[in-house]
Amino acid sequence: MRVGPARVALNAQLLFGPASYRSAGIHHYIDCLLRGLPEAGPDLRYTVFVGAGQPQMPGADIRRTAWPTARPWARILWEQIVQPIELMRLRPDLLHSLAFVSPFRPPCPAVVTVYDLSFKLTPDRFPPAQRLYLSAFTARSCHRARRVIAISESTRSDVVRLFGVPRSKVDVAYPGVSETFRPLPAEAVAALRSERKLPDPFVLYLGTLEPRKSVDTLVKAFAEARRAGAGANSRLHLVLAGARGWWYEDLFRLIQSLDLTDVVHLPGYVPEAELPLWYNAAAVFVYPSSYEGFGLPVAEALACGRPVVTTTVSSLPEAGGDAALLVPPGDVPALADGIQRALRLSPEELARGPAHSALFTWADTAAKTVAAYRLALQRAAGGTGARASASTPAQRL
Repeated sequence: MRVGPARVALNAQLLFGPASYRSAGIHHYIDCLLRGLPEAGPDLRYTVFVGAGQPQMPGADIRRTAWPTARPWARILWEQIVQPIELMRLRPDLLHSLAFVSPFRPPCPAVVTVYDLSFKLTPDRFPPAQRLYLSAFTARSCHRARRVIAISESTRSDVVRLFGVPRSKVDVAYPGVSETFRPLPAEAVAALRSERKLPDPFVLYLGTLEPRKSVDTLVKAFAEARRAGAGANSRLHLVLAGARGWWYEDLFRLIQSLDLTDVVHLPGYVPEAELPLWYNAAAVFVYPSSYEGFGLPVAEALACGRPVVTTTVSSLPEAGGDAALLVPPGDVPALADGIQRALRLSPEELARGPAHSALFTWADTAAKTVAAYRLALQRAAGGTGARASASTPAQRL
């Protein structure tokens, strides 16, 4: 048995190097979590396995692979062949697989994080090989793990329902909302609008342009709201900011067919540092997705004090709480009405946004993760592995 602090190994191969559209998803979660772990668990020793990423984790032992793990095939081979060898050499007390999959036969107790189960719920939107790998290995990883960490209550329910994992074994560690997301001075917002040539007023969507996000529903609802509205509504523009996925050409054809090319703007990827300004500049933020592991942009826009419209499905009610307007997914008239109602929200109603978003902090994410480590280590040492009693933000709402 090891004498001294427990060593936790972290597979952070999905922590990428250069900032890109990936920074809005798993990369961002891993990056912020690693920053918070040393303070949340100062008695633990951490070893981080990375490829091109640059972990900001003082005191951690960084093990870098030369494998091109940004490529899925290389990452799979590294996870299943190289990683077990590295773990046998290191002999950690616990492995945390930070994205879905652990080795087929991990040589030590494991914790695994699951962000969503879109590969199970919307399988047609994944390449067959990737879908099969994630489906089979995520299920096995969850069953073999000491603890499973989900990023929302919705994802926890999906893991329990679709994989048959006991609910008592799944912990929730919500993403955090950075303190940079807040109402900003009007002069700074005006400067961004001028620099980026943004229209005023505009409805903002931010995320990858792909079918799951239901951006086509938003485009149709925007057209309807613009036609039905009077005054400022008739001057509304729509800004669809984010990476252009494989579905982009169909979306552009829809915009053309509705004669919206002059009022729909596609600026592409927005750098992370600019996001608070973009949210602040928007008249309304709309996130019409049909499925999300959490839906962090909803919480970020609310933190900026903006009116938000999102949907009633998956984790989005958790991200929005009582501060966002919720509409059924795919319902064009309901979304058009939601946009118009959002434009009329009172200052008192808008104040709910920052209050709700304050529930989600990266310090809490790290603390919940370390709590899961302690339960896994306790069980590995022969303890009972009883659930921690700390409530999650969703339980406190």
